[in-house]
Amino acid sequence: MSRRTLKAGEAIRQVVSMSILTEIQDPRVRDVTVLHVEVSGDMQIAKVHVSIMGNEAKQKLCMKGLQSAAGFLQSKVAKRIDSRYTPKIEFVLNKGVKNQLYVSKILDELLPKKNNDENQSEDENEYNNENVEEN
Repeated sequence: MSRRTLKAGEAIRQVVSMSILTEIQDPRVRDVTVLHVEVSGDMQIAKVHVSIMGNEAKQKLCMKGLQSAAGFLQSKVAKRIDSRYTPKIEFVLNKGVKNQLYVSKILDELLPKKNNDENQSEDENEYNNENVEEN
C-alpha cells in the first residue's frame, strides 16, 4: 500500500466512524466499531472492516443498514478527501472477535480448571510469603 492510500484509508475510517456514531439515525445501525479501511490502489474502492456486537441476526440487520447508508457516507467522505474519485464504500464484517470468543469457550471446556494455589509457581509462593512476613 502506498502512503497515499494509507492516509486516505485513515481519513475514511475517521469520517465513517464519526458519521455512524453521530449522524446515522437508522435504528438497525447500532454497536458498530470501524476497525480499519482498505483502499484499493486506484482509489476506486474502500473496504470498511467493521465489528458488530450481537447475535448473527442483529449483525445481518446492521450490515443491511450500513449498506443502505453507504451513499450518505460516501458523500461525507467526498467532502473530506481531496481526490479525483470518491471511493465506493463496501462494508466487510470482521468476525475476529466472535471467533476469538468461540475459541476461548472451547479451550475453557477442554482444559481442566485449576485451583489458584496450583497455578502459582514456587517462586511466587516464596515472594508472597516474604511480603506477608514483612508486613
